[in-house]
Amino acid sequence: MALGLRCSRLVHPAFCNFLAALTRPVSEVTLKTVSGRQNDHGQYLAYPAVPIRHFATKKAKAKGKGQSQTRMNLNTALVEDIISLEEVDEEMKSVIEALKDNFNKTVNIRTSPGSLDHITVVTADGKLALNQIGQISMKSPQLILVNMASFPECTAAAIKAIRESGMNLNPEVEETLIRVPIPKVTREHREMLAKLARQNTNKAKDSLRKVRTNAMNKLKKSKDKASEDTIRLIEKQISQMADDTVAELDRHLAVKTKELLG
Repeated sequence: MALGLRCSRLVHPAFCNFLAALTRPVSEVTLKTVSGRQNDHGQYLAYPAVPIRHFATKKAKAKGKGQSQTRMNLNTALVEDIISLEEVDEEMKSVIEALKDNFNKTVNIRTSPGSLDHITVVTADGKLALNQIGQISMKSPQLILVNMASFPECTAAAIKAIRESGMNLNPEVEETLIRVPIPKVTREHREMLAKLARQNTNKAKDSLRKVRTNAMNKLKKSKDKASEDTIRLIEKQISQMADDTVAELDRHLAVKTKELLG
């Protein structure tokens, strides 16, 4: 009887610790020491850790939706070793500047001598700007003159270039003097200019696609210089730059269209 009581005293604390362990999270490792009453020996009870999978609530999922789980920082030096994003950006900006210049010279309600400068004439010496082979002047608000006396052999080519410029011009020739009547500002003329503005914008977008394609091709050739994740992030950045440029081109077209049509 006495031996039984002594054993119960020894077991009872261990049993209590066991019950307490059951109430704790199973992900914890429980390591308890039960002091022995004889010879100061201890007994160790260990409960292995069990992994717990925490499920996200609907509220938590909704909060995290659309947010990037992993954020990577690109090393500038590494990117520059693969491709110069600054050069790509400059090429895209040059497309915008070219469109703005085109709008100023060819898509205006009022035609001016400067609007003929950009017209390219095909000559025996190659393609030359009209203002390089002809003297352009304003005779009156309704008439522009192009004097081809310095290059009379290019007169026919100059007339053809003016007619095919898309500016709705119908030049007349008198020996080496080209007369260019300025069209009246009619609703039809305004709509024609608006159509020309859209065409020029589409050409600008074609040029932009070439810039983007060239950049992507250059990037593909450098895949051995960086990880797939890095290459993918650079591709996304180039695509974003192109999308931003397209938006800028469309903005300029909207402004010009409103200016032409009111």
